[in-house]
Amino acid sequence: MEKCYKFRIYPNAEQEILIQKIFGCCRFVFNRYLGKRIEIYKTDKSTFNYNDCSADMTLLKKELEWLKEVDSKALQSSLKDLEAAYQSFFRRVKRGDKPGFPKFKSKRDSRKSYNSKTVGKNIEVLEKSIKFPKLGLIDCRVSKQVEGRIISATLSQNPSGKYFVSVCCTDVEIEQFAKTGAVAGIDVGIKDFAITSDGDKFDNPKYLAKSEKKLVREQRRLSRKPKGSQNRNRSRVKVARIHEKITNQRNDFLHKTTTNLVKDYDVISVESLKIKNMVKNHKLAK
Repeated sequence: MEKCYKFRIYPNAEQEILIQKIFGCCRFVFNRYLGKRIEIYKTDKSTFNYNDCSADMTLLKKELEWLKEVDSKALQSSLKDLEAAYQSFFRRVKRGDKPGFPKFKSKRDSRKSYNSKTVGKNIEVLEKSIKFPKLGLIDCRVSKQVEGRIISATLSQNPSGKYFVSVCCTDVEIEQFAKTGAVAGIDVGIKDFAITSDGDKFDNPKYLAKSEKKLVREQRRLSRKPKGSQNRNRSRVKVARIHEKITNQRNDFLHKTTTNLVKDYDVISVESLKIKNMVKNHKLAK
């Protein structure tokens, strides 16, 4: 079975510069070949698939020397992401859903990440550090023992500027919960977060409402700062940290709630909700 481990990392100044270069190169490769695929299709209605892009990128590296400075597996992964975006688009069209065509990536995207595959021992989790291609050893807060064989790792940066690494492992033995034979239906509500068919209620913690006053104040301060200034960037980080705290609170609550439900019940049924219709009511939308 596959399992992922997510840890926070602390790159030094030199490593941070290289990470930003890899982000930029991955974004460049994705945008270049998305544009090329669009242009080729408009010209002669032909496709330019992953293999074609990969072969062309090999030639491109001879022309653009700076592409050789970064992790080659990260660039290949960027091409695979583009291919996956196209396949997802075609699946939606086939099903008759509203298709979402692949979009160009921006330097100002709130979250940046790249994926690297394991080749030999180029990715290793040690006691207080992690070994990553091109970056070497990065200080890492390893909070859990990594089990199984590492197949890939994703390095990411969130809007507040923190760096994380998510390590994907295979051949992991995960202990199963004991069977209870119990069955439950769950009604998702607004006043109460959820109510089970047994009558158990889960209170809605409303983390956003609790932090809203502080969030509004910081967003108002951010709106007054001139664009491109250091003060605006500092203010942006403050707003991002508040959003990050709310996200962490929500995720913690959801993980604990769902784990308890899975432990108690073997079969769980949840009502299907049409969120699009629910948000039309402005009193309930938030």
